[in-house]
Amino acid sequence: MDNKLEKIGQNSFMDNFVKTDDILKDMCGIIESSQKAAYQAVNTLLVQRNWLIGYRIAEEELGGDERSEYGLEVIKKISKELTQRYGKGYDRSNLYHCLKFYKTFPEIVDTACRQSGALLSWSHYRTLLQVKDPEARDWYEKEAAEQTWSVRTLQRNISSQYYYRMLRTQKKELVESEMKELTAPYQNDKLEFIKNPVVAEFLGFSQNTDFTESDLEKSILSNLQKFLMELGKGYAFVARQQHIHTEKQDYYIDLVFYNYILKCFVLIDLKTEKITHQDVGQMDMYIRMYDELKRSKGDNPTIGIVLCSDTDDDIARYSVMHGNEQLFASKYKLYLPTKEELKAEIETQKAMFYLQQQDNEEKEIE
Repeated sequence: MDNKLEKIGQNSFMDNFVKTDDILKDMCGIIESSQKAAYQAVNTLLVQRNWLIGYRIAEEELGGDERSEYGLEVIKKISKELTQRYGKGYDRSNLYHCLKFYKTFPEIVDTACRQSGALLSWSHYRTLLQVKDPEARDWYEKEAAEQTWSVRTLQRNISSQYYYRMLRTQKKELVESEMKELTAPYQNDKLEFIKNPVVAEFLGFSQNTDFTESDLEKSILSNLQKFLMELGKGYAFVARQQHIHTEKQDYYIDLVFYNYILKCFVLIDLKTEKITHQDVGQMDMYIRMYDELKRSKGDNPTIGIVLCSDTDDDIARYSVMHGNEQLFASKYKLYLPTKEELKAEIETQKAMFYLQQQDNEEKEIE
């Protein structure tokens, strides 16, 4: 057996395998180690690719107009071409992040074909780009690599000013232990790799949206989609769980429609708890991004609807960008479902879902 491994091996994954007397333990180790190796290999290539894309855009800037606007024009032009050829993952925002990545980490790759110490994933580096202070950024990069922080842990630590709190405190152990306790759920997510939309886009796979929805949410959204289409007021379905990325987080818009009577996009987001001001603010962000990236000449401003499955007075909040309130009041309301219609539909779907759950449980007992 050892001889066969020597012939097949020649890589750290094969070389590091050690047989024990527990076959189940060995199998779990093999599977989890191979998943980790695959994840690291994909992220290494993703980091290299994005650094090279940024390098190439920067070189184009140097060879052309020296104005900063020139680089943005280059990005706008090639984004359209790349998206047509390769699909998702090449919008203007992502290409701009590649350019910013190269300029922020100019030594991350030594040559066009060899990586130098890129220990973190692309999602880690993209998160690090938020940090303007070079010393703080270098510290976060080092700690994330050495402590094997997940992307969510890194984001949480940046947002909570962890670096500066560690500098100022006399009780570093206390601050660190608090951080580890608060980020523990982020560190134990073994499915983070397959849930990563950036990796899925890089590999050309469709993102599995099942991971972003509970069974109740899936049931409500599926039927809500049919409900709106059956209203017959000009709705055309566009997307489900549409991925939107900001510098700090990945978001998913539950449902996206285009209303060809209103000539505008309609975004719908479902919340499992009471609607907050943050939820409405998040929808305003979606609207702003949609108007910038998707809205064409002749389209009216995008509208967003935030729904609540924990039914109360906040069952629906309609959101429009500042300055469009009059347009919303006079025109949009004619073709949007009322709060009462939405409340009745969600109540119906919740009742049906719980009845189905109850039936399934009774069948299992029998």
